[in-house]
Amino acid sequence: MFQTDENFTGLNISEEVTSDCLNETSMNLEVKLPGEVLVYGENNNIVFCMITSNVFKPLSVLYGRVVGVTVSNKTISGLQEPVNITFPLQPCPVDQSMGTNVSFSCQFFNFSDNNYHSKGCSTHYEQGQDRVLCSCNHLTYFAVLMISPPLAMNDEVALSYISLIGCSVSLLFLMFTVGLYIQQRLRRVTGLADVSLKLHINLAVALILLNLHFLLMKQVSSMVSSGACIYVGLLLHYSLLATFSWMAIEGFHLYLLLVRVFNIYISRYLLKLCLVGWGFPAVIVIIVVIINREAYGPVTLPSSGVNTTTTKICYLSDEVAKVVTTVGFVSLVLLFNLAILGMAARRVLSMSVAQGGTVDVARGRVKRDLYTLLGISCLLGVTWGLVFFSFVQLATPGLYLFCVLNSLQGFFICVWILVSMRKSSNRCTESVTHSVTHSTKT
Repeated sequence: MFQTDENFTGLNISEEVTSDCLNETSMNLEVKLPGEVLVYGENNNIVFCMITSNVFKPLSVLYGRVVGVTVSNKTISGLQEPVNITFPLQPCPVDQSMGTNVSFSCQFFNFSDNNYHSKGCSTHYEQGQDRVLCSCNHLTYFAVLMISPPLAMNDEVALSYISLIGCSVSLLFLMFTVGLYIQQRLRRVTGLADVSLKLHINLAVALILLNLHFLLMKQVSSMVSSGACIYVGLLLHYSLLATFSWMAIEGFHLYLLLVRVFNIYISRYLLKLCLVGWGFPAVIVIIVVIINREAYGPVTLPSSGVNTTTTKICYLSDEVAKVVTTVGFVSLVLLFNLAILGMAARRVLSMSVAQGGTVDVARGRVKRDLYTLLGISCLLGVTWGLVFFSFVQLATPGLYLFCVLNSLQGFFICVWILVSMRKSSNRCTESVTHSVTHSTKT
């Protein structure tokens, strides 16, 4: 605590901090206050404190360290000369490589919403430095947050084009496949009565809605009318939930085929799955609208730090609803489908080992099994799990792989559906041929 006098022109505060890896106190946390924070004649004091605790979001706050600089009984903001706080970096091997894995951001803790914000603060750090300098135009509690490194401008543009091209290709192939299925159904091709194939078609329809509204979300957000953006944002959220609902249903159906091989008859099985696949996302969207009628509309994407232009899309703007209904639901589906994929891989490998055969036959069987597992992976949407690896060192390559695989997921599923339709037609033809032959012999 510091009490001012009539000659106050500023204040420098230095606090020694202990390194966890060197067990020494040679590093200093420094605070430099300008003279305008105090006015002579007023009865106020400068209060400084440093808190090292895991209470303040331990996964993102640098060393769990928060620095508080305030003036008693007074709110200080809009300073002409900023407050400079220097946070030292520990000279440990793990910390020397930290800058390549994460980016630093100076932010302050807002007690009204119990969250960190960067407004009024700027971050000064270059690769290889042993400290982070925070400059802020107000006094409160400050910390350095570790965030994912920003993408370069050329990477952002490349990823955007990859997503647009991949989703467009998937949309065209999905529409063609669904149209071909409907045409053959109208021709009463009985081989297309397979329940698994019908589940694939429902997933394809959900992906059509998802890709269509994904391609429209940027263009519609720039329109004057907000009603169109609300519609696109709502349908985009619904189609995303429907897509993952049908992926979960694909996993559940595969579980029945793998575990309950016999006695898997369920009354009105397909109708019940359709009620879940299309009805459950609708219930979630309705609940979100009831809680917050302004939840859908234009959303400004956070800037990468390199690109100064802002990007707007039409989607869900409520952060709490976004985390619960999107991140939470998607994570549960991915965990469930990963477990199903593991069971499927184990069953396929055990069957291959049991069949035996020559080396050439075994090699061909391995290739066939690999294609089968890749097709199942596309149906279960396990490639969406790559987004959780965007926080590690290989973030940019992981994002490229994520965009390529998931934007083309519809194309891969179309290949799988077309192969399934061909197999169903072949089984139907063989059945008819066998019946005709049997009747002729009789």
